[in-house]
Amino acid sequence: MLIRAGDNIISPLGFTTEENFRAVGEGRSGLRRHEGALMDVPEAFMASLIDRERLRDAFADVCHHADNCTPLEQAAILSAGKAAEEAQIDLSHPRVLFVFSSTKGNVHLLDERERRYGREHLYLWHSAQLLATYFGNPNVPVVVSNACISGASAQIAAMRALHSGAYDYAVVTGVDLLSRFIISGFQSFKALSQEMCRPFDVSRAGLNLGEAAATVIYRQEEQGCAGDVALLRGAVRNDANHISGPSRTGEGCFRALRYVLQDIPADAIAFVNAHGTATLYNDAMESAALARAGLNTVPVNSLKGYFGHTLGAAGVLESIISHRALQARTVLPTLGFSEPDNDCPISVTRAPAAASQPYCLKMLSGFGGCNAVLLFKLL
Repeated sequence: MLIRAGDNIISPLGFTTEENFRAVGEGRSGLRRHEGALMDVPEAFMASLIDRERLRDAFADVCHHADNCTPLEQAAILSAGKAAEEAQIDLSHPRVLFVFSSTKGNVHLLDERERRYGREHLYLWHSAQLLATYFGNPNVPVVVSNACISGASAQIAAMRALHSGAYDYAVVTGVDLLSRFIISGFQSFKALSQEMCRPFDVSRAGLNLGEAAATVIYRQEEQGCAGDVALLRGAVRNDANHISGPSRTGEGCFRALRYVLQDIPADAIAFVNAHGTATLYNDAMESAALARAGLNTVPVNSLKGYFGHTLGAAGVLESIISHRALQARTVLPTLGFSEPDNDCPISVTRAPAAASQPYCLKMLSGFGGCNAVLLFKLL
């Protein structure tokens, strides 16, 4: 099994996992309303944005060549370094593998007005290699970019690499920062809410975007220790329904759930951390899949009201918060949820609740019909 060895979250709610988990526990959100002029987009938008000055200063404290890295690369390096400090590992060791998750990377550099960085920073492989090279790691990093399930897919890639026996540790870093390209794209889909998102709520009207870098480090181990969190299984299933619309029956999501659950009964699961974007079709689709899998009475939460949708970082960030919730034996509430929708016949959490069960599920879905589910266990 894969044991969590260390982690870190950099978001508007804090630059450590502890800061972020505490903020969620206190019901704080990083979401704010921003005028369109901030990103040169036609409409105002709600989003969770990292303070660029704080990010630059934090990176300058550990690196004297900050100008060679974009803000996205700075956030990834900072996050991986902080996670390695907790794991107490040498990231330059040849038996350490980097797995890099991002949906858009430095896509803003497509804009001809962005001339500060070389065009090579446009490529995800370059950002991933820059991350590994910064720490002196000799291995070619693995790049995972599969829409919004990227962070889960990256953890599955790490699992396979560690199971192969070629590595002792896998460093999974997910990162995405927002730009005009990203925000205007979601605005064109009419997918963004002008107010704080309301996952699974009858009044939900769309998603909010967010920024984050998150890193989880895994090691392969037969047993682990009491209090450790283990990644047991992961699955990706594609329903091939539509380029942007999910299957109405949740087919791909259901099949991923069925695979990871196998012999795990519903009453052994403390909670399901859903993708929960607060868009009409995503929430209804996930609810249908959960009901089909017999999980409609298991507590379900979404973290999007705290962080927004952090794209390629979401699967890593939300897994880490779920790890901490398992260890704290608590089910976190779904910020923004107040009134259930008949299209979502599941047990969405309104308030913190105690949990004694050892398992939790992390769900993600994305454009192109992709779906992923991870199964974690508190040892």
